Amino acid sequence: MQPKPSFRPFLVPTLVLLAGGWGGLALLLHFTQPELWPRWGFFALVVMAFAGTTLPFSYVLNQRLLSNAANVVTRQSVGVGIYAAILIWLKIGRVLSFSVALWLVLGLLGLEYLTQWRERATRPPATPGPDDQPAGGPADQETV
Repeated sequence: MQPKPSFRPFLVPTLVLLAGGWGGLALLLHFTQPELWPRWGFFALVVMAFAGTTLPFSYVLNQRLLSNAANVVTRQSVGVGIYAAILIWLKIGRVLSFSVALWLVLGLLGLEYLTQWRERATRPPATPGPDDQPAGGPADQETV
């Protein structure tokens, strides 16, 4: 089994997304009027802020339960950011309800499940390391 990657490669992107997202949102809400381009910037900054916030949680979840691939951790945290931006967009349009939010999250979870299923199907089989002995190998044979 491959060793689990450390959080070190995710540290800088997490800090950049957190500072850029939440700091940008604070500046945008404080210094701009709700016109077209600041509104699009608002949604981009919401995705950054929520992706940066959930990146450590996604890392821990994948370390404990799911996969150890870096692209899975990033994809899941960006998915949470996109989900938050969609919820805010629907709330601004006064279309958001509990059932809409629930169906959206179930659809996104289904897409994530199918994506991981496809990745597992196309992943090459793991090659055993030098310390891994197959069952019935020389260590399991009895001497006569």
